[in-house]
Amino acid sequence: MGCEYKILEGLYIQADRSLSLDRLHAQAWALRPWRKGPFYVQQGTQGFCIESEWQSFMKWDLIKDSVSLSGLDVADVGCNNGYYLFCMDKQKPKSLVGFDPSTLYRAQFDYINALLQRPIVYENLGIEDLRTYTMRFDVIFCLGVLYHRKDPLSALKALHMGLKKRGVLILDTLLYDSPLEVALCPKSYAKMTNVYFIPSMRALQNWVERAGFADLQLLATKTTTTQEQRQTPWITGLSLGDFLDPSDPSRSIEGYVAPCRGYFILHK
Repeated sequence: MGCEYKILEGLYIQADRSLSLDRLHAQAWALRPWRKGPFYVQQGTQGFCIESEWQSFMKWDLIKDSVSLSGLDVADVGCNNGYYLFCMDKQKPKSLVGFDPSTLYRAQFDYINALLQRPIVYENLGIEDLRTYTMRFDVIFCLGVLYHRKDPLSALKALHMGLKKRGVLILDTLLYDSPLEVALCPKSYAKMTNVYFIPSMRALQNWVERAGFADLQLLATKTTTTQEQRQTPWITGLSLGDFLDPSDPSRSIEGYVAPCRGYFILHK
């Protein structure tokens, strides 16, 4: 039987009293950097916080009511350590599968799920593996992945193929502020060298139509702040505050407009 947990401003886990908090802390510390979270591991009033770089509850609060997951087959593509998977599990889906090729994020998921023991499948696979995966999904979440893909149209087509007929995709991506059908192709963006295409809204509309989706509905746009993404001792490196122009935080260090995300719902 797994530990009880709550989703508040982070994931709060009530660990069994037979477990050593010191040992749990040491195990979590060895798995740095933690990008998604935070996770609070508690025994009564005692415990510790895994202070992740992202305050992921802020994103989840934006999208959690966009679609009901009860009784459905659900996937999270680019699931990182599974923070959102554990949030989704509270809605009682029929099945829940996370996709991420990172062995570190898999180890972090295994650490958390050793406590929670939720029936979640974690696949060390990427977005293109949806094309040949053994099942199709009613709902797919793809959060903060698209702009890291060298071929975003192929990625969207893979997501389309991963859905059942009339399936739903919840998509989060960086946006480029332009009225034109263009995408920013930076050498580096906010010190990220693995950002390849940041689309304008009209460019994204064209991509999703070419990928076969019936529509693109905007749920919200939100500028990323240093409250949502910040440096902590749990990430072993720099964060958003270091990636913005120190004289003008509305610009990235390279001079581009600071990161702004769009949250969308797409239907097959």
